[in-house]
Amino acid sequence: MASSLSRRILVAAIAIPLTLGMVYVGGWLMVAAIGLLGVVGTLEFYRMAQKVGAKPVVWVGVLGAVAFPMSAYLLVGPQRLNPVWAMYLGVMWFLLALASTIWTRKPGPETFSTICATTFAPIYTSALPSFILFLRHGVEGVAPLAATWLVFLPLVMTWICDSFAMTGGSMFGGPKFAPVVSPNKTWSGAVSGLVGAVLVAFVFNFFFLAPSGFIVSPVQLVILGVAVGVFGQIGDLAESLLKRSASTKDSGKFFGEHGGVLDRLDSLYWVLPISSMLLLTFGVL
Repeated sequence: MASSLSRRILVAAIAIPLTLGMVYVGGWLMVAAIGLLGVVGTLEFYRMAQKVGAKPVVWVGVLGAVAFPMSAYLLVGPQRLNPVWAMYLGVMWFLLALASTIWTRKPGPETFSTICATTFAPIYTSALPSFILFLRHGVEGVAPLAATWLVFLPLVMTWICDSFAMTGGSMFGGPKFAPVVSPNKTWSGAVSGLVGAVLVAFVFNFFFLAPSGFIVSPVQLVILGVAVGVFGQIGDLAESLLKRSASTKDSGKFFGEHGGVLDRLDSLYWVLPISSMLLLTFGVL
């Protein structure tokens, strides 16, 4: 466990400054990064889907993975595209995915799984993380550093939740949380992760959000911490379910020994849209 934790700390020491700089710059640099991760994540998903008989239309998925973050930025960036156009573009892409299946695939028992895999993968791996752009650019007139801290709130909460869950589970053990999907997870680890997410919400707010002018009440911080703690761990379980269904240990090797994009971003796929929705509800966005 100590070795695993030390590797996580080393990765974080490299990844956090790079991510901090990218988020500070924002704009099309963030769009490019999300698009890249979305394309890689989509391809990882397709490789797993192929192991269970699906035959996804790869080029349609890659197109969607690139287009989703671009559309999100056009909604919240300087252009402020009318949201109706984003809806139309999404529908057109979905219809293209269906049409491409008709053109390139023969009728068969795998047709349904092919359509589902083709459309689901880029939505999951690119559209969902694109909500990070709403955190970065959703508030007009905010200084880049202040907006950067708003983005890092759910990121740091997720990282701490993951670390607390791993440490708490190793220290306290106890009943298994989801033995069929993830045999190593325990209820003690899940509760530890939840507590860590709530605690870091208050700490992060004190040192970064409040000095930047964002007003988040204690009750709202608790709600946000619980949401991140719960949905972040559900995201981790969802990824485990997909990998077990495809008899795969790691989704890929994009991050070397730390696995693929799906392995590393599984919790954030759930946390980013949930956090954006809550912060919008709280009046922060």
